Amino acid sequence: MLIFLSILILLVIAVFIFLHLTKFGKLPSGIRLERIKQSKNYKNGQFQNRSETPVMTAKGGMFIVLKQFLFDKNPRVKPVDRIPSVKTDLLNLDPAKDILIWFGHSSYFIQLDGKKILVDPVFSGAASPVSNIKAFKGTDIYTTEDIPEIDFLFISHDHWDHLDYETILKLKPKIKRIICALGVGQHLEFWGFDKNSINEPDWNEEINLGEGFVVDTVPARHFSGRGFVRNKSIWVSFVLKTPTMKIFIGGDSGYDTHFAEIGKIFGPFDLVILENGQYNKNWKYIHMQPFETLQAAKDLQAKRVFPVHNSKFPLSTHPWDEPLKTITELNKNVNINLATPMIGEEINLEDPSQQFSKWWEGVE
Repeated sequence: MLIFLSILILLVIAVFIFLHLTKFGKLPSGIRLERIKQSKNYKNGQFQNRSETPVMTAKGGMFIVLKQFLFDKNPRVKPVDRIPSVKTDLLNLDPAKDILIWFGHSSYFIQLDGKKILVDPVFSGAASPVSNIKAFKGTDIYTTEDIPEIDFLFISHDHWDHLDYETILKLKPKIKRIICALGVGQHLEFWGFDKNSINEPDWNEEINLGEGFVVDTVPARHFSGRGFVRNKSIWVSFVLKTPTMKIFIGGDSGYDTHFAEIGKIFGPFDLVILENGQYNKNWKYIHMQPFETLQAAKDLQAKRVFPVHNSKFPLSTHPWDEPLKTITELNKNVNINLATPMIGEEINLEDPSQQFSKWWEGVE
């Protein structure tokens, strides 16, 4: 019994030390916490979704989900082959081009109206604190060294597959201004970012970025947290208005009425970027399935939709290529312009009818 208790105590100490590593960030405190407490979206010590949103819906909760991941996972959850890609030189782009470059999952670069924008960058090759959720072969052709100076960095929420400590630290000298969800700034300041470079809005706030660029933050249906403590920072999507375009930058979100409300207020959109992948019926309220992604695009009055949150990390139990196969098939009945580029392939933001290959076909 003494040996068992000693091992248990050592294990508890080890977990405590691990959870206090710098990469986990910091929970909001001080003036930031006081501001958070004044938010209409913060109740009972945490941020809340507008609709009731259980993270897990399976009977048996997390035990059933862990069982699926360990024993019932589809054998094609990871590709055997390398993911095909191309590599556009971001450091020497024609400044007149208005383009978007996808890095896989929910990370992408936008050059538009003379500004360079980066969203939820993850270049460390992993989507977890212990590097056990590794990127698929072929998806890590870009590194932080390939990224030019960034005018605006957007961070939708603080989950590991959207806010990567290693990546953010290496990009720090290149980032001029950050727009992140309320509470996330605590992590960034802890990691050495100048607080004056951080804009940290709640839902339904507007930030004038100058030179015709305006961003509005809008609700999403998700959750936050980098450890065992959840919902101390909020999760957002962004409405980006530039001199020539209007783009919906969607963070993670389950489907709900907020998409139609956003579409009514801000639509139509030239481009909407929505999650489409890592879904499961056991967490159906916090991630969308392909049919919901298309419905959200319709709600938002999208002229074009770019489905992300797929093709890089095994964060669910479905086949790796199912999200793009399914949304492409379903779109035959919806007929929205669908952008499905390879990693590194240019999306021409001025050509909504641009066609893309079904690059995932033939990849095992």
